[in-house]
Amino acid sequence: MKLTLAVIGKLKESYFLAAEAEYTKRLRPYCTLAVTEFKDEAAVLAALPATAQLYAFDERGTSMSSAAFSELIGTEQLRGGGAPVWFAIGGADGHSDELRKRAKKLISFGQLTIAHRLVRLLVIEQLYRAFKILRGEPYHRD
Repeated sequence: MKLTLAVIGKLKESYFLAAEAEYTKRLRPYCTLAVTEFKDEAAVLAALPATAQLYAFDERGTSMSSAAFSELIGTEQLRGGGAPVWFAIGGADGHSDELRKRAKKLISFGQLTIAHRLVRLLVIEQLYRAFKILRGEPYHRD
């Protein structure tokens, strides 16, 4: 399964880069994850394939459990080699109405305000957790 994580801005802090590299490495047996950094949301929308299944992390979205998120990943996996699957994380100001309307689903990490650099790591960790749940492998605890 190929996934794209579209993010606004560059990750500069070495500790965030190390954590991202670790979880990206852990994901290799399960999927191919491309983390793509964009200057702004207009660049994301321009690069987004017309057929892509887009999921946007947004404060207006639905809060999900890890198990529900794994079901979402499982559904996309069952759909097979069709449309690309993209996840989008906005910049400090969040997403535009245009991107939110384009998204298949808006997903929230709750009502807390979380720095987008941290959300980036949370998304990658949750992708790893989702694949572990789907395969019934140890990592996730209910």
